[in-house]
Amino acid sequence: MSDKKTIETINPATGEKIESYNLMSNTEAKEAVQQCHDAFLEWRHTPIEERAKIIKAIGKQLKDRSEELTALMTQEMGKLLKQSKQEVELCAGICDYTAKTGPKALANEERELPEGGKGVIAYSPIGVIYGIQPWNFPVYQVIRYSIANLMAGNGVLLKHAENVTGCGKMLEEIYEQAGLPKHLFKLLVIDHDQSDTIIENDLVRGVTLTGSPKAGKAIGEKAGAALKKTVLELGSNDAYVVLEDADLEVAVKSCVNGRIYNNGETCVAAKRFVVVDAIYDDFKKAFVDKMKQIKAGDPTASDSKIGPMARKDLRDDLHEQVEKSVKNGAKILCGGELPEGKGYFYPATVLENVAPGQPAYDDELFGPVASLIRAKDTEDAMRIANDSRFGLGGGIFSKDSKKAFELAEKHFDTGMVFINSFGLAQPNMPFGGVKNSGYGREHGGFGIKEFVNAKAMMALNG
Repeated sequence: MSDKKTIETINPATGEKIESYNLMSNTEAKEAVQQCHDAFLEWRHTPIEERAKIIKAIGKQLKDRSEELTALMTQEMGKLLKQSKQEVELCAGICDYTAKTGPKALANEERELPEGGKGVIAYSPIGVIYGIQPWNFPVYQVIRYSIANLMAGNGVLLKHAENVTGCGKMLEEIYEQAGLPKHLFKLLVIDHDQSDTIIENDLVRGVTLTGSPKAGKAIGEKAGAALKKTVLELGSNDAYVVLEDADLEVAVKSCVNGRIYNNGETCVAAKRFVVVDAIYDDFKKAFVDKMKQIKAGDPTASDSKIGPMARKDLRDDLHEQVEKSVKNGAKILCGGELPEGKGYFYPATVLENVAPGQPAYDDELFGPVASLIRAKDTEDAMRIANDSRFGLGGGIFSKDSKKAFELAEKHFDTGMVFINSFGLAQPNMPFGGVKNSGYGREHGGFGIKEFVNAKAMMALNG
């Protein structure tokens, strides 16, 4: 009998076991870091054009294996099958964009020195980058940091969430099938204590985490103690502001989609809906009517609008947040009850009378629960939107797009703002937040330089 510790993946739609995996021993985990570092020592000298070809090939492999990858994503974490397909398409697009723009973004820059002479800036890879990633986008979260760092010439380690271990393993296969050198991208099947040891390993040069603020503080502290740079994406309770001159139909449709997409388990989802008094009642009626029509069911069925939450504990935590909010004055307009039967389903829920002191106002509700908040006017709406310790994304609905962009630029204290729409990530736009939503950026040419050495080389005259 093996004495190795194991983890299990569970289908959240049925509660049934999918697979079990052995955790690495401490020795195996340490060897994996060394193997990744050894692969990096060669990869860093691979011409950038050759790196780009392999990155593009990874995108092609993602498309070629899309059917089995999407099925596994849906099985492991419960997202709708069509949304799993959209995720793979986005990831292939990120690979293509990085392969196309990476060589130019990382090219040496020449500068004249003030007193004469020549200066050259080289964006050199720094080594092994350790990524700690969540379960809600099992492929995208990995692609987001790994592709940029592989393009930059770094090696990449992945500690994926336990419940999507199968997706992590399949990505490791896909990367190697695309021609990436063996061990350059390594999945570490380890626990939290072992993860701390990885951060401390001298061969690891940077750490990136997507997770909760609590996790971000812990990882940031551990990495900081080892003088290692971090990029932290820590979630949010994004406010979507609906102004008096908004197109009501567009606003309602976008806000419902923004709350239920990915079963509501998205860091940059629309979560607080701040509506000015002049159209509050009309918005509320239309919004609640649409939320009542959201059918939860088998994520592989075409008529399901949301699937189950990814784990039972996550659903229980969400329901507790709803109950605490109601106890402190919030009112349930629809949903809010734990369903019976198999799986970790939770109904599309709308809360009204949401105010400070309630989880629905102060915290992140990571599931299909919407917080409806009345504002006096535009100024009050922006005040409420920014009355948060988070600052990842947000939205503004107004027929006056010039005014909306001005409000977004000068008044919205977030890393991203969507105008008259709900959106996720775009390969050519930066992704990241401020305040308790973390720091650092991914995508848009920014992520590719987060873990490089901007090396200054100078030849002075005289």
